[in-house]
Formats: sequence, C-alpha cells, structure tokens
Amino acid sequence: MKLLLDTHALLWWWTDDPKLSLAARQAITDDGNQVLVSAASAWEIATKYRLGKLPHAAQALDRFNELVTADGFAHLPISYLHSLKAGTYSSEHRDPFDRMLAAQADLEKAVLVTLDTVFAEFQCRVLW
Repeated sequence: MKLLLDTHALLWWWTDDPKLSLAARQAITDDGNQVLVSAASAWEIATKYRLGKLPHAAQALDRFNELVTADGFAHLPISYLHSLKAGTYSSEHRDPFDRMLAAQADLEKAVLVTLDTVFAEFQCRVLW
C-alpha cells in the first residue's frame, strides 16, 4: 500500500508522539508499504515555524531531508498535475496544504495518513 503522511502525522512520527494512532504506526512500520512525504509538508512546517505556530520545529526544518531518508520514506515533489487538481477542487476548504495533500493522495493513489476529518470533503482514502 502507498501511504502519504499528513504533516501532523509526520511530525508525530518523528517525535514519537502518542497522538499518532496505533493503526498509523503499524502501517508506517509495515515494510510492505511505501511511505511518501510531500513537499507540501516541508512548506507547511516552514510556514508554521515562521509564524510561530510550530516553535519547536527548527530541527525538522534543518534536517528535513535527513529525517525523511533515515526513515526510508520517499519524497513526493509537487507537480503541475498536483497543482491543477488542488486548485480545481470544488470544496470550499481554503487550506492550500490540505488541498495539495488531497490532490497528491488522489493522483498518486495513496492512502492519506491523517487525523483530520476535513479530507472527507475531498473524498480521500484515509487511515487513522
């Protein structure tokens, strides 16, 4: 199975936060699954760190690539197809990071690992 980590799931994975569900942990550690990390998550972490919403994320920013690759995850760049899909959703949800993750999950045929119920608006397959 192909998994795409929502930003909070990625951060909770890196910090071993108990808020990450057991099902998410098991799926991430399953060697049969491919785990993707979107460039949108790097963008979201950087933005929220700059705005003071993630004050403890400096290490995640400084070591983003190192942390992703050390866990055996794959980077998922943002393509023009992802951008077109994200921009054309009819949903009124305005968060650009959520829209991009939904588009990437759809186009990459990945299950989005997220606690956020907003993704039901985008008809994404989710795991939590």
